[in-house]
Amino acid sequence: MPIEILTNKTRKKNQRWINVSNAKKQEIEYLKKNFNFSLKNLSASFGHIYSQRVQIEEYPTYLFLILRFPVLDKDTQEIVVSEIDCFLSKNYLITIHNSNLKELTSLFKLCKKDKASLKFYLGEDPTFLLHKILDHSLNQCFTTLDYLNIEISRVEEKIFSGNQRESIDDILIIKHNIINFRRTMQSHRNLLKKLSNNHNKYIKKKHIADYHNLIQYTIDIWNIVENQKEMVEALEYTNDSMLSYRMGDIMKTLTIFSVIVFPLTLFAAIFGMNTMDGMPFVKTANGFWAVIIIMALGILSMFGFFKKKRWI
Repeated sequence: MPIEILTNKTRKKNQRWINVSNAKKQEIEYLKKNFNFSLKNLSASFGHIYSQRVQIEEYPTYLFLILRFPVLDKDTQEIVVSEIDCFLSKNYLITIHNSNLKELTSLFKLCKKDKASLKFYLGEDPTFLLHKILDHSLNQCFTTLDYLNIEISRVEEKIFSGNQRESIDDILIIKHNIINFRRTMQSHRNLLKKLSNNHNKYIKKKHIADYHNLIQYTIDIWNIVENQKEMVEALEYTNDSMLSYRMGDIMKTLTIFSVIVFPLTLFAAIFGMNTMDGMPFVKTANGFWAVIIIMALGILSMFGFFKKKRWI
C-alpha cells in the first residue's frame, strides 16, 4: 500500500505514523486534503523528485525535513541515495520515501505486526519515533562502511598478488562509492545540530541527549569514510606505481634486447649490400661462418657492456 497509517491511542491523544512509499499524485492529494502542508514541501515529496541536500524548515504547525542516506544496491554493488521526507508535528510523523531504505521499512512492518513495538515507538511523541528511525538508518551506514572496508581489503590483496591491471576497475568503483557516500552524509551533522538546538517546540528536553548521540554517530561515520578515502587513494597510487614499474621494466627489457641485437642488424645490412667487389669474406670458403662469428662477438660485447654497467 502506498499509504499506511499506524495509530497508538494514549490517554492524552493519538500518536500516528503515516508511511508513504513512492508518492504519486494520489498520495500527494491525500496529504494536501488532510494536512495544511506547504505546496513546496508536497512537491518535493513526489516519488520521482530527489533533493540535492538535506534540509529542515519550520512552519507554525509542523517541521519539514529532507534526509538522505547512502544505501548499497546489491545488484550493481553501487552506493545510491535514499531520501526520506518527513513531516513532524506534536502528534504525528509522516515519512515519505521510495522503499529502498530497508531499515525504515522493517521498522514500520515491526510496528504493524507487533503491538508491543507499536506502543514502544509511538508511546511517547513523534520525535522519539523520528530519533529511532534516524538511529536505525545511521547504524545501517556502518554496515555499508563495513562493506567498503571489505572491498578495500580485497583490492589491496589483489594488487599485491600481482593483479594490478584487474584492480583498476575495482579501485574506480570503490572511489565512486565513497564519493557518493560522502556527498550524501556531509550535511547530516549540521542538520541534527539545528534540529536539537533550535526546535524545542517539537523535541522534548529528555530527547535532546538522544539527538546529540546521533550527532556523534555522524562524526564517527564521517571519520571512517575519510579514512577509507585516504586508504583507497593510497592504494590507487600504489597500483599506479606498480603498473609504471612493470611497464618501465618491460620497456627496459625491450630496449636492451633491441640494442643487443643491433650488431646483427648492422652486419646483416652491410653484408646485404650488392657491392660484390671489395666486400670482405665474399669469396672466402668459410666467409659465411666468419660473418656469423663477427655478429656473435658483437652481441657478446654488447651483453658484456650492459652487464658491467649492471643494467641487466
